Amino acid sequence: MNVFRRTFVLALATLFATLSLSAVAQSRDPAKLRVALLPDENASTLIQNAQPLKAYLEKTLKKEIELVVTTDYSSMIEAMRFGRIEVAYFGPFSYVLAKSRAPDIEPFAVGVERGAPFYNSILIATANGSVKTLADVRGKPFGFGDQASTSSHLAPRAHLLNKAGLDGDKDYKPVHLGTHDAVARAVQAGQVPAGALSKPIFDNLVTRGTIDAAKVVQLDLSPAIPNYPIVMQGNLAPALKQAIRSAFLDMKDKEVLKSFRVESFAPTDDKAYDVLRDTAKVLKLDLAKMK
Repeated sequence: MNVFRRTFVLALATLFATLSLSAVAQSRDPAKLRVALLPDENASTLIQNAQPLKAYLEKTLKKEIELVVTTDYSSMIEAMRFGRIEVAYFGPFSYVLAKSRAPDIEPFAVGVERGAPFYNSILIATANGSVKTLADVRGKPFGFGDQASTSSHLAPRAHLLNKAGLDGDKDYKPVHLGTHDAVARAVQAGQVPAGALSKPIFDNLVTRGTIDAAKVVQLDLSPAIPNYPIVMQGNLAPALKQAIRSAFLDMKDKEVLKSFRVESFAPTDDKAYDVLRDTAKVLKLDLAKMK
């Protein structure tokens, strides 16, 4: 009986300790929040352009804010997975990959552009080059961004398959160039005859003069893609999570919103990105094996 009682008490103590640790884990309220920006352009440019965002979040949340730009999508996913960042601006598909590896992360806001929470991928070709139509991509290199990019890989790759019957690796040679701006530059220079990237990013590159619109031509636009989500760690303290959610949903300053190339943010949830999981299945992409 004494042995049973001691065993029971030990088990009960272990249970309470576990519950206490769990409660602590679910109530993180760090003094500094690390906010990751999507590495779809040059890191120094992203950090510089996001200074108004940093100031806004520090004032609104009363926290120190550290802006983070990882080397690529994969390292950003891993940083979220291992708790090295608290808040992140993911691409739609990179979010899906992150969610598959870190189930507790929570998307809570989505960018709104032109009144809608979606955007398109633009497929472009070198002006006066060998690619005039989607069919001309057959047998040629095609420039994509990061493998985990939605508008610079997943969506245009699916579009080439669905609209032109072109299967990557079989009918053309995918060339991954890392960032959206790298794709646009490579197509403009004729280093690859065609490629794809986010339409809003392409428009921004043209507006800034980084890309000469006369040196590239539009081949097509992809169907609508759910826009980039803002995601946070699920183990943050409830009050902090609500404060972060409100900071983004109530964001009105155009200079701050410019960091995300959106007009405003609207609420979102994980189900909004099921369409990308379905697209990955069509392309026979194994989420568990993608870096």
